[in-house]
Amino acid sequence: MDFPRSRVAAAAFEFLDEAPSTNDELVARAVGPDAASWPDLSVIVTDNQTMGRGRLGRTWLAPTGKALAISILVRPRLENGDPLPPAAIGWLPLLAGAAMTRAVRASVAPFLDRQAARAAEDGPPGEVVVDLKWPNDVLISGYKVCGVLAELLPDGAGAVIGAGLNLSLDEHDLPTLSSTSLLLVTGERPDADAILADYLEAFSSLYRALLSAGGDPDASGLRAEVSALCGSLDRRVRVELPGDRQLLGIARSIDADGRLVVENLENGELQAVAAGDVTHLRY
Repeated sequence: MDFPRSRVAAAAFEFLDEAPSTNDELVARAVGPDAASWPDLSVIVTDNQTMGRGRLGRTWLAPTGKALAISILVRPRLENGDPLPPAAIGWLPLLAGAAMTRAVRASVAPFLDRQAARAAEDGPPGEVVVDLKWPNDVLISGYKVCGVLAELLPDGAGAVIGAGLNLSLDEHDLPTLSSTSLLLVTGERPDADAILADYLEAFSSLYRALLSAGGDPDASGLRAEVSALCGSLDRRVRVELPGDRQLLGIARSIDADGRLVVENLENGELQAVAAGDVTHLRY
């Protein structure tokens, strides 16, 4: 694959024909002897990741050429040279999820336009909605098309944020019954370079706004952006908490620390969730 637009949006860009994990590859470069060659907003991409990792140590594998693995290196510094406040670090995975939601929406927009035109003649089809499931999964009509995994550098001076996007997987390739791909949604092969470029441009825009605002998610507009894209809000959810506990409730908001605020259905109390697997409940 060639990525002419995407290279422009990255400080340094490398496409690998194959990689066990783009996150591991980028971490190794970020702390290795040539670390200076990998500045803030450097990117590694492959369409053949053989040992992809997700949250909680989960692994995934996609057939060659049918998914993109994208890792972005951030070495965040505020305009005065100070490091990003620790409280703001937790916003980086949500930032990546919001950026990818934007990119996926742009990718399926022509399909939605054609669908709307057909609906005027044949009646409305099933609704296609692209949104963000807290904290950073991108869903299309409830099915996962992208996940995000952020990892701190060993020295704590930065992070690598990985995203795995399902491009052209068919039904037999999907890792779970709750997954989908852009090909399955639109019936057309997606433009990988356009999606990647849109993602990197959206990520860079949100990231620079956060740095310019001193790491404040409200002053930068990041909390408002994530909240607007988040399909978890005002829905009944089940949250799998550490310690084999569950929380059933209605997701009400995202707080200043990026936590999901859930109204407990049992007692009506609001509980802020910093980590946990979220399931959107239909009933």
